[in-house]
Amino acid sequence: MRTSLVLLSARLLDPASGGFLPQTALAVVDGRIAALGDDRAIRALADPTTTVIDLKGAVVTPGLVDGHLHPVSGAELTHGLDLSGCTDLADVRAALAAEAGRLTPGAWLHAWGLDPNVFGGRPVESAALAPVLDGVPALLQLFDAHSMLASPRALELAGVDGPRGFDQAAEVVCDAQGRPTGLLLEDAACELVERAAPQPTRAERRDRLAAALRAMAATGLTGGHAMDANGDSLDLLAELDEADALPLRLRVAPWCQPGVDAEGLRALVEQQGRGGRLWRVDGVKLFMDGTIDNGTAWLEQPDDHGESTHAFWPDPAHYTHVVRELHRAGVPTATHAIGDAAVRHALDSIEQATGRTADRTADRTADRTATGPEARAVRHRIEHIETVPDAVIRRFAELDVIASMQPTHCCDFTRADHTDNWSRRLGEERADRAWRCRDLWDAGATVVLGSDWPIAAYSPLGVMAGARHRRPTRDLSQAPHNPGQALTAAEALLAMTANAAHAAGEERLAGRIAVGHRADLTVLGADPLTTPATELADVPVLLTVLAGRPTHRSAAL
Repeated sequence: MRTSLVLLSARLLDPASGGFLPQTALAVVDGRIAALGDDRAIRALADPTTTVIDLKGAVVTPGLVDGHLHPVSGAELTHGLDLSGCTDLADVRAALAAEAGRLTPGAWLHAWGLDPNVFGGRPVESAALAPVLDGVPALLQLFDAHSMLASPRALELAGVDGPRGFDQAAEVVCDAQGRPTGLLLEDAACELVERAAPQPTRAERRDRLAAALRAMAATGLTGGHAMDANGDSLDLLAELDEADALPLRLRVAPWCQPGVDAEGLRALVEQQGRGGRLWRVDGVKLFMDGTIDNGTAWLEQPDDHGESTHAFWPDPAHYTHVVRELHRAGVPTATHAIGDAAVRHALDSIEQATGRTADRTADRTADRTATGPEARAVRHRIEHIETVPDAVIRRFAELDVIASMQPTHCCDFTRADHTDNWSRRLGEERADRAWRCRDLWDAGATVVLGSDWPIAAYSPLGVMAGARHRRPTRDLSQAPHNPGQALTAAEALLAMTANAAHAAGEERLAGRIAVGHRADLTVLGADPLTTPATELADVPVLLTVLAGRPTHRSAAL
């Protein structure tokens, strides 16, 4: 078969093998790394149709993979006014006033990235933004994407004039008189008002998704673990893939909501394996709680507001049953669990489903979905893990559960002095347990890093930098939050390459620079292992390669 791509004069960095390889070049055949060697030997494998790129000493790593992101819904949520740079209510009001002034009469104002810390000590409610939004139908997505602020006009158009009941831990927040304050908690409540707003066309949604994915590829991403498949998401991915316009390799986990019945579970199982050349459904996403900032997490003890006292599933035992049934069907699960009680219950459920104990001698070869060289373990994951005690940390390695972490949430939404909303709600002891990446790693857990985009920026260099410095992205001079939980440069790179492949059951195919592995590669203008953490996010991404095909190429090459 013909050689499609040759990379020369490279520094090949394979973190899974301990560092830089002695070879300086590689060749790609049929989307896989076919040969490693010196420049002369590899150049000889090229023919007139081969793309040959002289990297001039640039560093090649395995393709960087975001372990948790929402590409389809994120492309929608980030269409509108970006409020993530606003640091106080005056900033928010000014941004909203300017945007409202640009709208035609009656048009909806959409915004995203609103940080609850801008409200200071006052309640998060639409009254705080009056009179800017008077008469304007507006939906403001809070940064966590688990809550929205709806303006009075938006609530009126949606017919939401009081509390509602839901079969999950969602809420239309109301005042003492039963009038909505504008704050909507969790998807079921948000959807009441979202449905009243004009919807984009399918073509608009497809184009927004394609643009977002191209931008991700330009930051060095070659893949992502997509944690939703709502609506026609899978059809959009299929369309892009068939048009050769999918620049990331995506592993997709559809949601499983509370109240799911046997038929709903069968449908989720039947979806597994659906996909195309560069995407596939592999796993199911569940929610054990909401967020600490909203008071919808599940904590062992209430937060400072007396909230975060119950699970997202009204009957946690039903969640346990669902995890067991999915495991029996060979389906890996990914559970959103932020609070300590949510993480504990998720681990308890996985332990019951798998029958695993602290004796790990047989665990890593158990629970196979197939036999032979393509056999894959059913690897369950827990997402976020924002505050947990020591006893919970140890169980991840004991049960072989993947720890999926988003360190830039700690960097950008909390503060070292604990004056932020997240820390104030938890109190000093629990806030000191913030995002324990170091402790999970040292306890033997497989740690995977991601952005949770659109919650935080998707740049993988920024994510790895945050895992190392744990400082606010916009002001790196500030003190780090819980710096003892930082990862090393090598660990952060592993967490977005080999560990991501392991989490997907693809360690024999991906996450390495090795013959036979996928030619998913990221080329950087500096060594990510020696570049200071505070400078890593600014390292140039020179080339991104997916299945041997460049998806981004800098003008410098």
